[in-house]
Amino acid sequence: MKKSFIYALCSMLYALPANAASDCASRRIVPDGTLDLQQVVELGLCRNPQTAAAYLSAESARLSKNTGYAPYLPSVDASVSATKRLRNKQWSDIQSGAALSASWLIFDFGKRLADLNQMAAVWRATGFDYSNTVQNYVYEIVAAYYGMLSTDAEVRASTDLVAVARVAKDTADKKFKAGAVAKADVLKADTMLASRELELQRALGNREIAKGRLLYLLSFPQEQELKIADMPAKFGGQAEFKTISELIETARRQRPDLLSAEESSNAAWHRRNSAFLRNLPSISASGQLSYDFDNNYDDYGAGPNDRLGASIGIRASMPIFAGFSNVYNLRARQADYERAKEQQRAKEDFVAMDIWTAYQNYQTAQKVLEQTDALLKSATESERVVSGMYKVGRATMLDWQTQQAELASAQRQNITARYDLYIKRAALALAAGELKENLETGKENGEEN
Repeated sequence: MKKSFIYALCSMLYALPANAASDCASRRIVPDGTLDLQQVVELGLCRNPQTAAAYLSAESARLSKNTGYAPYLPSVDASVSATKRLRNKQWSDIQSGAALSASWLIFDFGKRLADLNQMAAVWRATGFDYSNTVQNYVYEIVAAYYGMLSTDAEVRASTDLVAVARVAKDTADKKFKAGAVAKADVLKADTMLASRELELQRALGNREIAKGRLLYLLSFPQEQELKIADMPAKFGGQAEFKTISELIETARRQRPDLLSAEESSNAAWHRRNSAFLRNLPSISASGQLSYDFDNNYDDYGAGPNDRLGASIGIRASMPIFAGFSNVYNLRARQADYERAKEQQRAKEDFVAMDIWTAYQNYQTAQKVLEQTDALLKSATESERVVSGMYKVGRATMLDWQTQQAELASAQRQNITARYDLYIKRAALALAAGELKENLETGKENGEEN
């Protein structure tokens, strides 16, 4: 499972530049039409500078890892020289030559392999860091998307409440003109209408802030308009049926920050091994080919005094004493490895706590939505009954206003609870390390509420 995840991650890394090359990366204006969540996420991933920077870090680590293969190959150097010496106040003739030398490390007790494994582990850790950046960014998009839908719903609810308050004012005016109620009812109705209009303006302001937040995540100017579809979210749909232990086990296999900590620990282990292997012998072969030119021979071609030289050899070396630097370096790498293991253990504890919190928040959000649905249904019916009673003179304006206030409170709570549930679903999927996977699965299956 872990290896397949790494391969999938690598595929995603290499596929990103091709996606980023489309016009979404350079466009200045938000696409026309209504965008669903999948389209918003894809647009954001194409344009977001944080995910792009994380990808480039992973690409840099991959290229650095490739340098680990170089010590397995021979190294070849070429040189040319021209020398003019001063002796007894006289300059000698120019002596020139060329040389070609090669060396090849034959055996080093596995130090090259330790260095290569260390760089490969760093590359994998950086790739998981990139995946973690992507998942966190997708979660921010999800939260901003449903945050904007929530403010849209509040604007619609506030508009409806303004209409209800206006009906109450018109009813109070008619009854006052007919002499059925006192002037106080008209004033109360005017006050309620003004209050509802104020709430509508606040809802419109909150909606603009939420829109600006989503546009910021998409790297567009905040003054542009953005239309998004009101849709359900099934993030965490699989996770919600799992136990805490199953979620933790899933996170250990899939959560990128935990896998990154594991690979960082592996890199520290190989780095410690490399420091130890530096104290062991190494065997290398070398060869050199040189040619010295006879500068006193003016004709073209080889001169009679030209000299061709060559040498081959094998060399074994072993560090004996370096002022205890090798000893201290080995101890330092051992301490780094132990620190990486502790950091990995701390990350495992954090993941377990994160999953526990996300799971409990999601369970609570489900119950809150059920309760607010019942509350909204009751408040809507109560407001309808009291408004009818006021029109026939069996209730006061204060009674009607009280029910309107309760209806407004119930609507706001229900709107908040509904979209908060979607966000909590996404948080649960993020905690288990499968947020982006849930998004792609939901698109393929055609999710329905």
